Amino acid sequence: MPAFEYKALTAKGQEETGILEADTSKQVRQVLREGNLTPLSVERVEKRESAGGDGKVKARRAGTIKPAELALITRQLATLISSGSPLEEALGMTAKQSERRSLRHVMSAVRSRVMEGHSFASSLTTFPSVFSSMFTSTVAAGEQSGHLDAVLDRLADYTESRQEIQQKMNSALVYPVILVIVSVAIVAGLLVFIVPKIVRVFESMNKEVPPLTQFMINASDFLSAYGLHLIIGIFGSYLLLKQLIKIPKWKFRWHKLMLKLPIIKKIVRSANTGRFARTLSILASSGVPILDAMAISSKVVENMPMRQAVDEAALKVREGTPIHKALEQSGYFPPMTVYLIASGEKSGKLDEMLERSAVQQERETDGLVTSMLSLFEPILILVMGIVVLLIVMSIMLPILNLNDLGV
Repeated sequence: MPAFEYKALTAKGQEETGILEADTSKQVRQVLREGNLTPLSVERVEKRESAGGDGKVKARRAGTIKPAELALITRQLATLISSGSPLEEALGMTAKQSERRSLRHVMSAVRSRVMEGHSFASSLTTFPSVFSSMFTSTVAAGEQSGHLDAVLDRLADYTESRQEIQQKMNSALVYPVILVIVSVAIVAGLLVFIVPKIVRVFESMNKEVPPLTQFMINASDFLSAYGLHLIIGIFGSYLLLKQLIKIPKWKFRWHKLMLKLPIIKKIVRSANTGRFARTLSILASSGVPILDAMAISSKVVENMPMRQAVDEAALKVREGTPIHKALEQSGYFPPMTVYLIASGEKSGKLDEMLERSAVQQERETDGLVTSMLSLFEPILILVMGIVVLLIVMSIMLPILNLNDLGV
């Protein structure tokens, strides 16, 4: 039974929106009138999401689904299905419990396609911006094996884990970013507003001032004259770089540079290896063929040279090369991950070893980021202290040398 989204007015003239299931829009209007509601519009969810009459749902109309919301609905589906609820009923319950309108649209459209006879996985593919290829391939494997509830449970764990890591990263970066902005603002304020008023007194004596004081005067003059241009230039350069790295060739070069910078390369390698290992583990344990699993897993690797290395490794595996050797040849993957994959291939427990590798790499990434931030804060405070000290010294030196200035 298709789902329809409606807008209606209550007896008090307030607008109400929601989703109802019925055979036709006329039936929905009938139900609304029986509930003392005046229907304003009734649209079938799937038709509203479709375009061009090709029967495919436009991903751009699906709205933005946050990772936390995706994790929640995945967990809800896993719980309902494992408790014995039919898939259609589980999807309907999830749609009704969703607070966000875009999420209700997605789940209702997926449910409608399932009830029309489509598989759950193929129904999910109509929203590629919401459900990744890894997600849909894993669901397809779960449907074929008859263990959809277990697969959804693992997908929920994976999605929640990624969301938790992302939240930790964002939370850890908040304080340093604020500290940098405040520090730059304080130094700029001192140089633009405070230093000129004090130092000009000594400059007006027509005597030579100390080199440090002259340097601060020059810096103050530069910021006063070109400060706005400097801000625009920095912001413009940032936007230009952002647009430039959208071009595949330049994006590849930028990502390759990230793999050469000290410390940064370890974080990039660990983060991407962790995502790859965890995704490959889920797909392999769900029954997805290893070559298909590697092709899908490469898409979660954000660093382009590492993604290319996975694709090349998949070709070598197709020719008979063991997975660990194919990945090792690129030089991008940590030795521990290669060793664990080799152990998994020998023991026949590849998915378990990949899971261990993912956990190990995620911990290493978390440790590296934490260490960097713990070092960054005192270093920034030290640099700020030195800058402020130089500004104070540039003001105090002429005062201490008043006799030399002829006063």
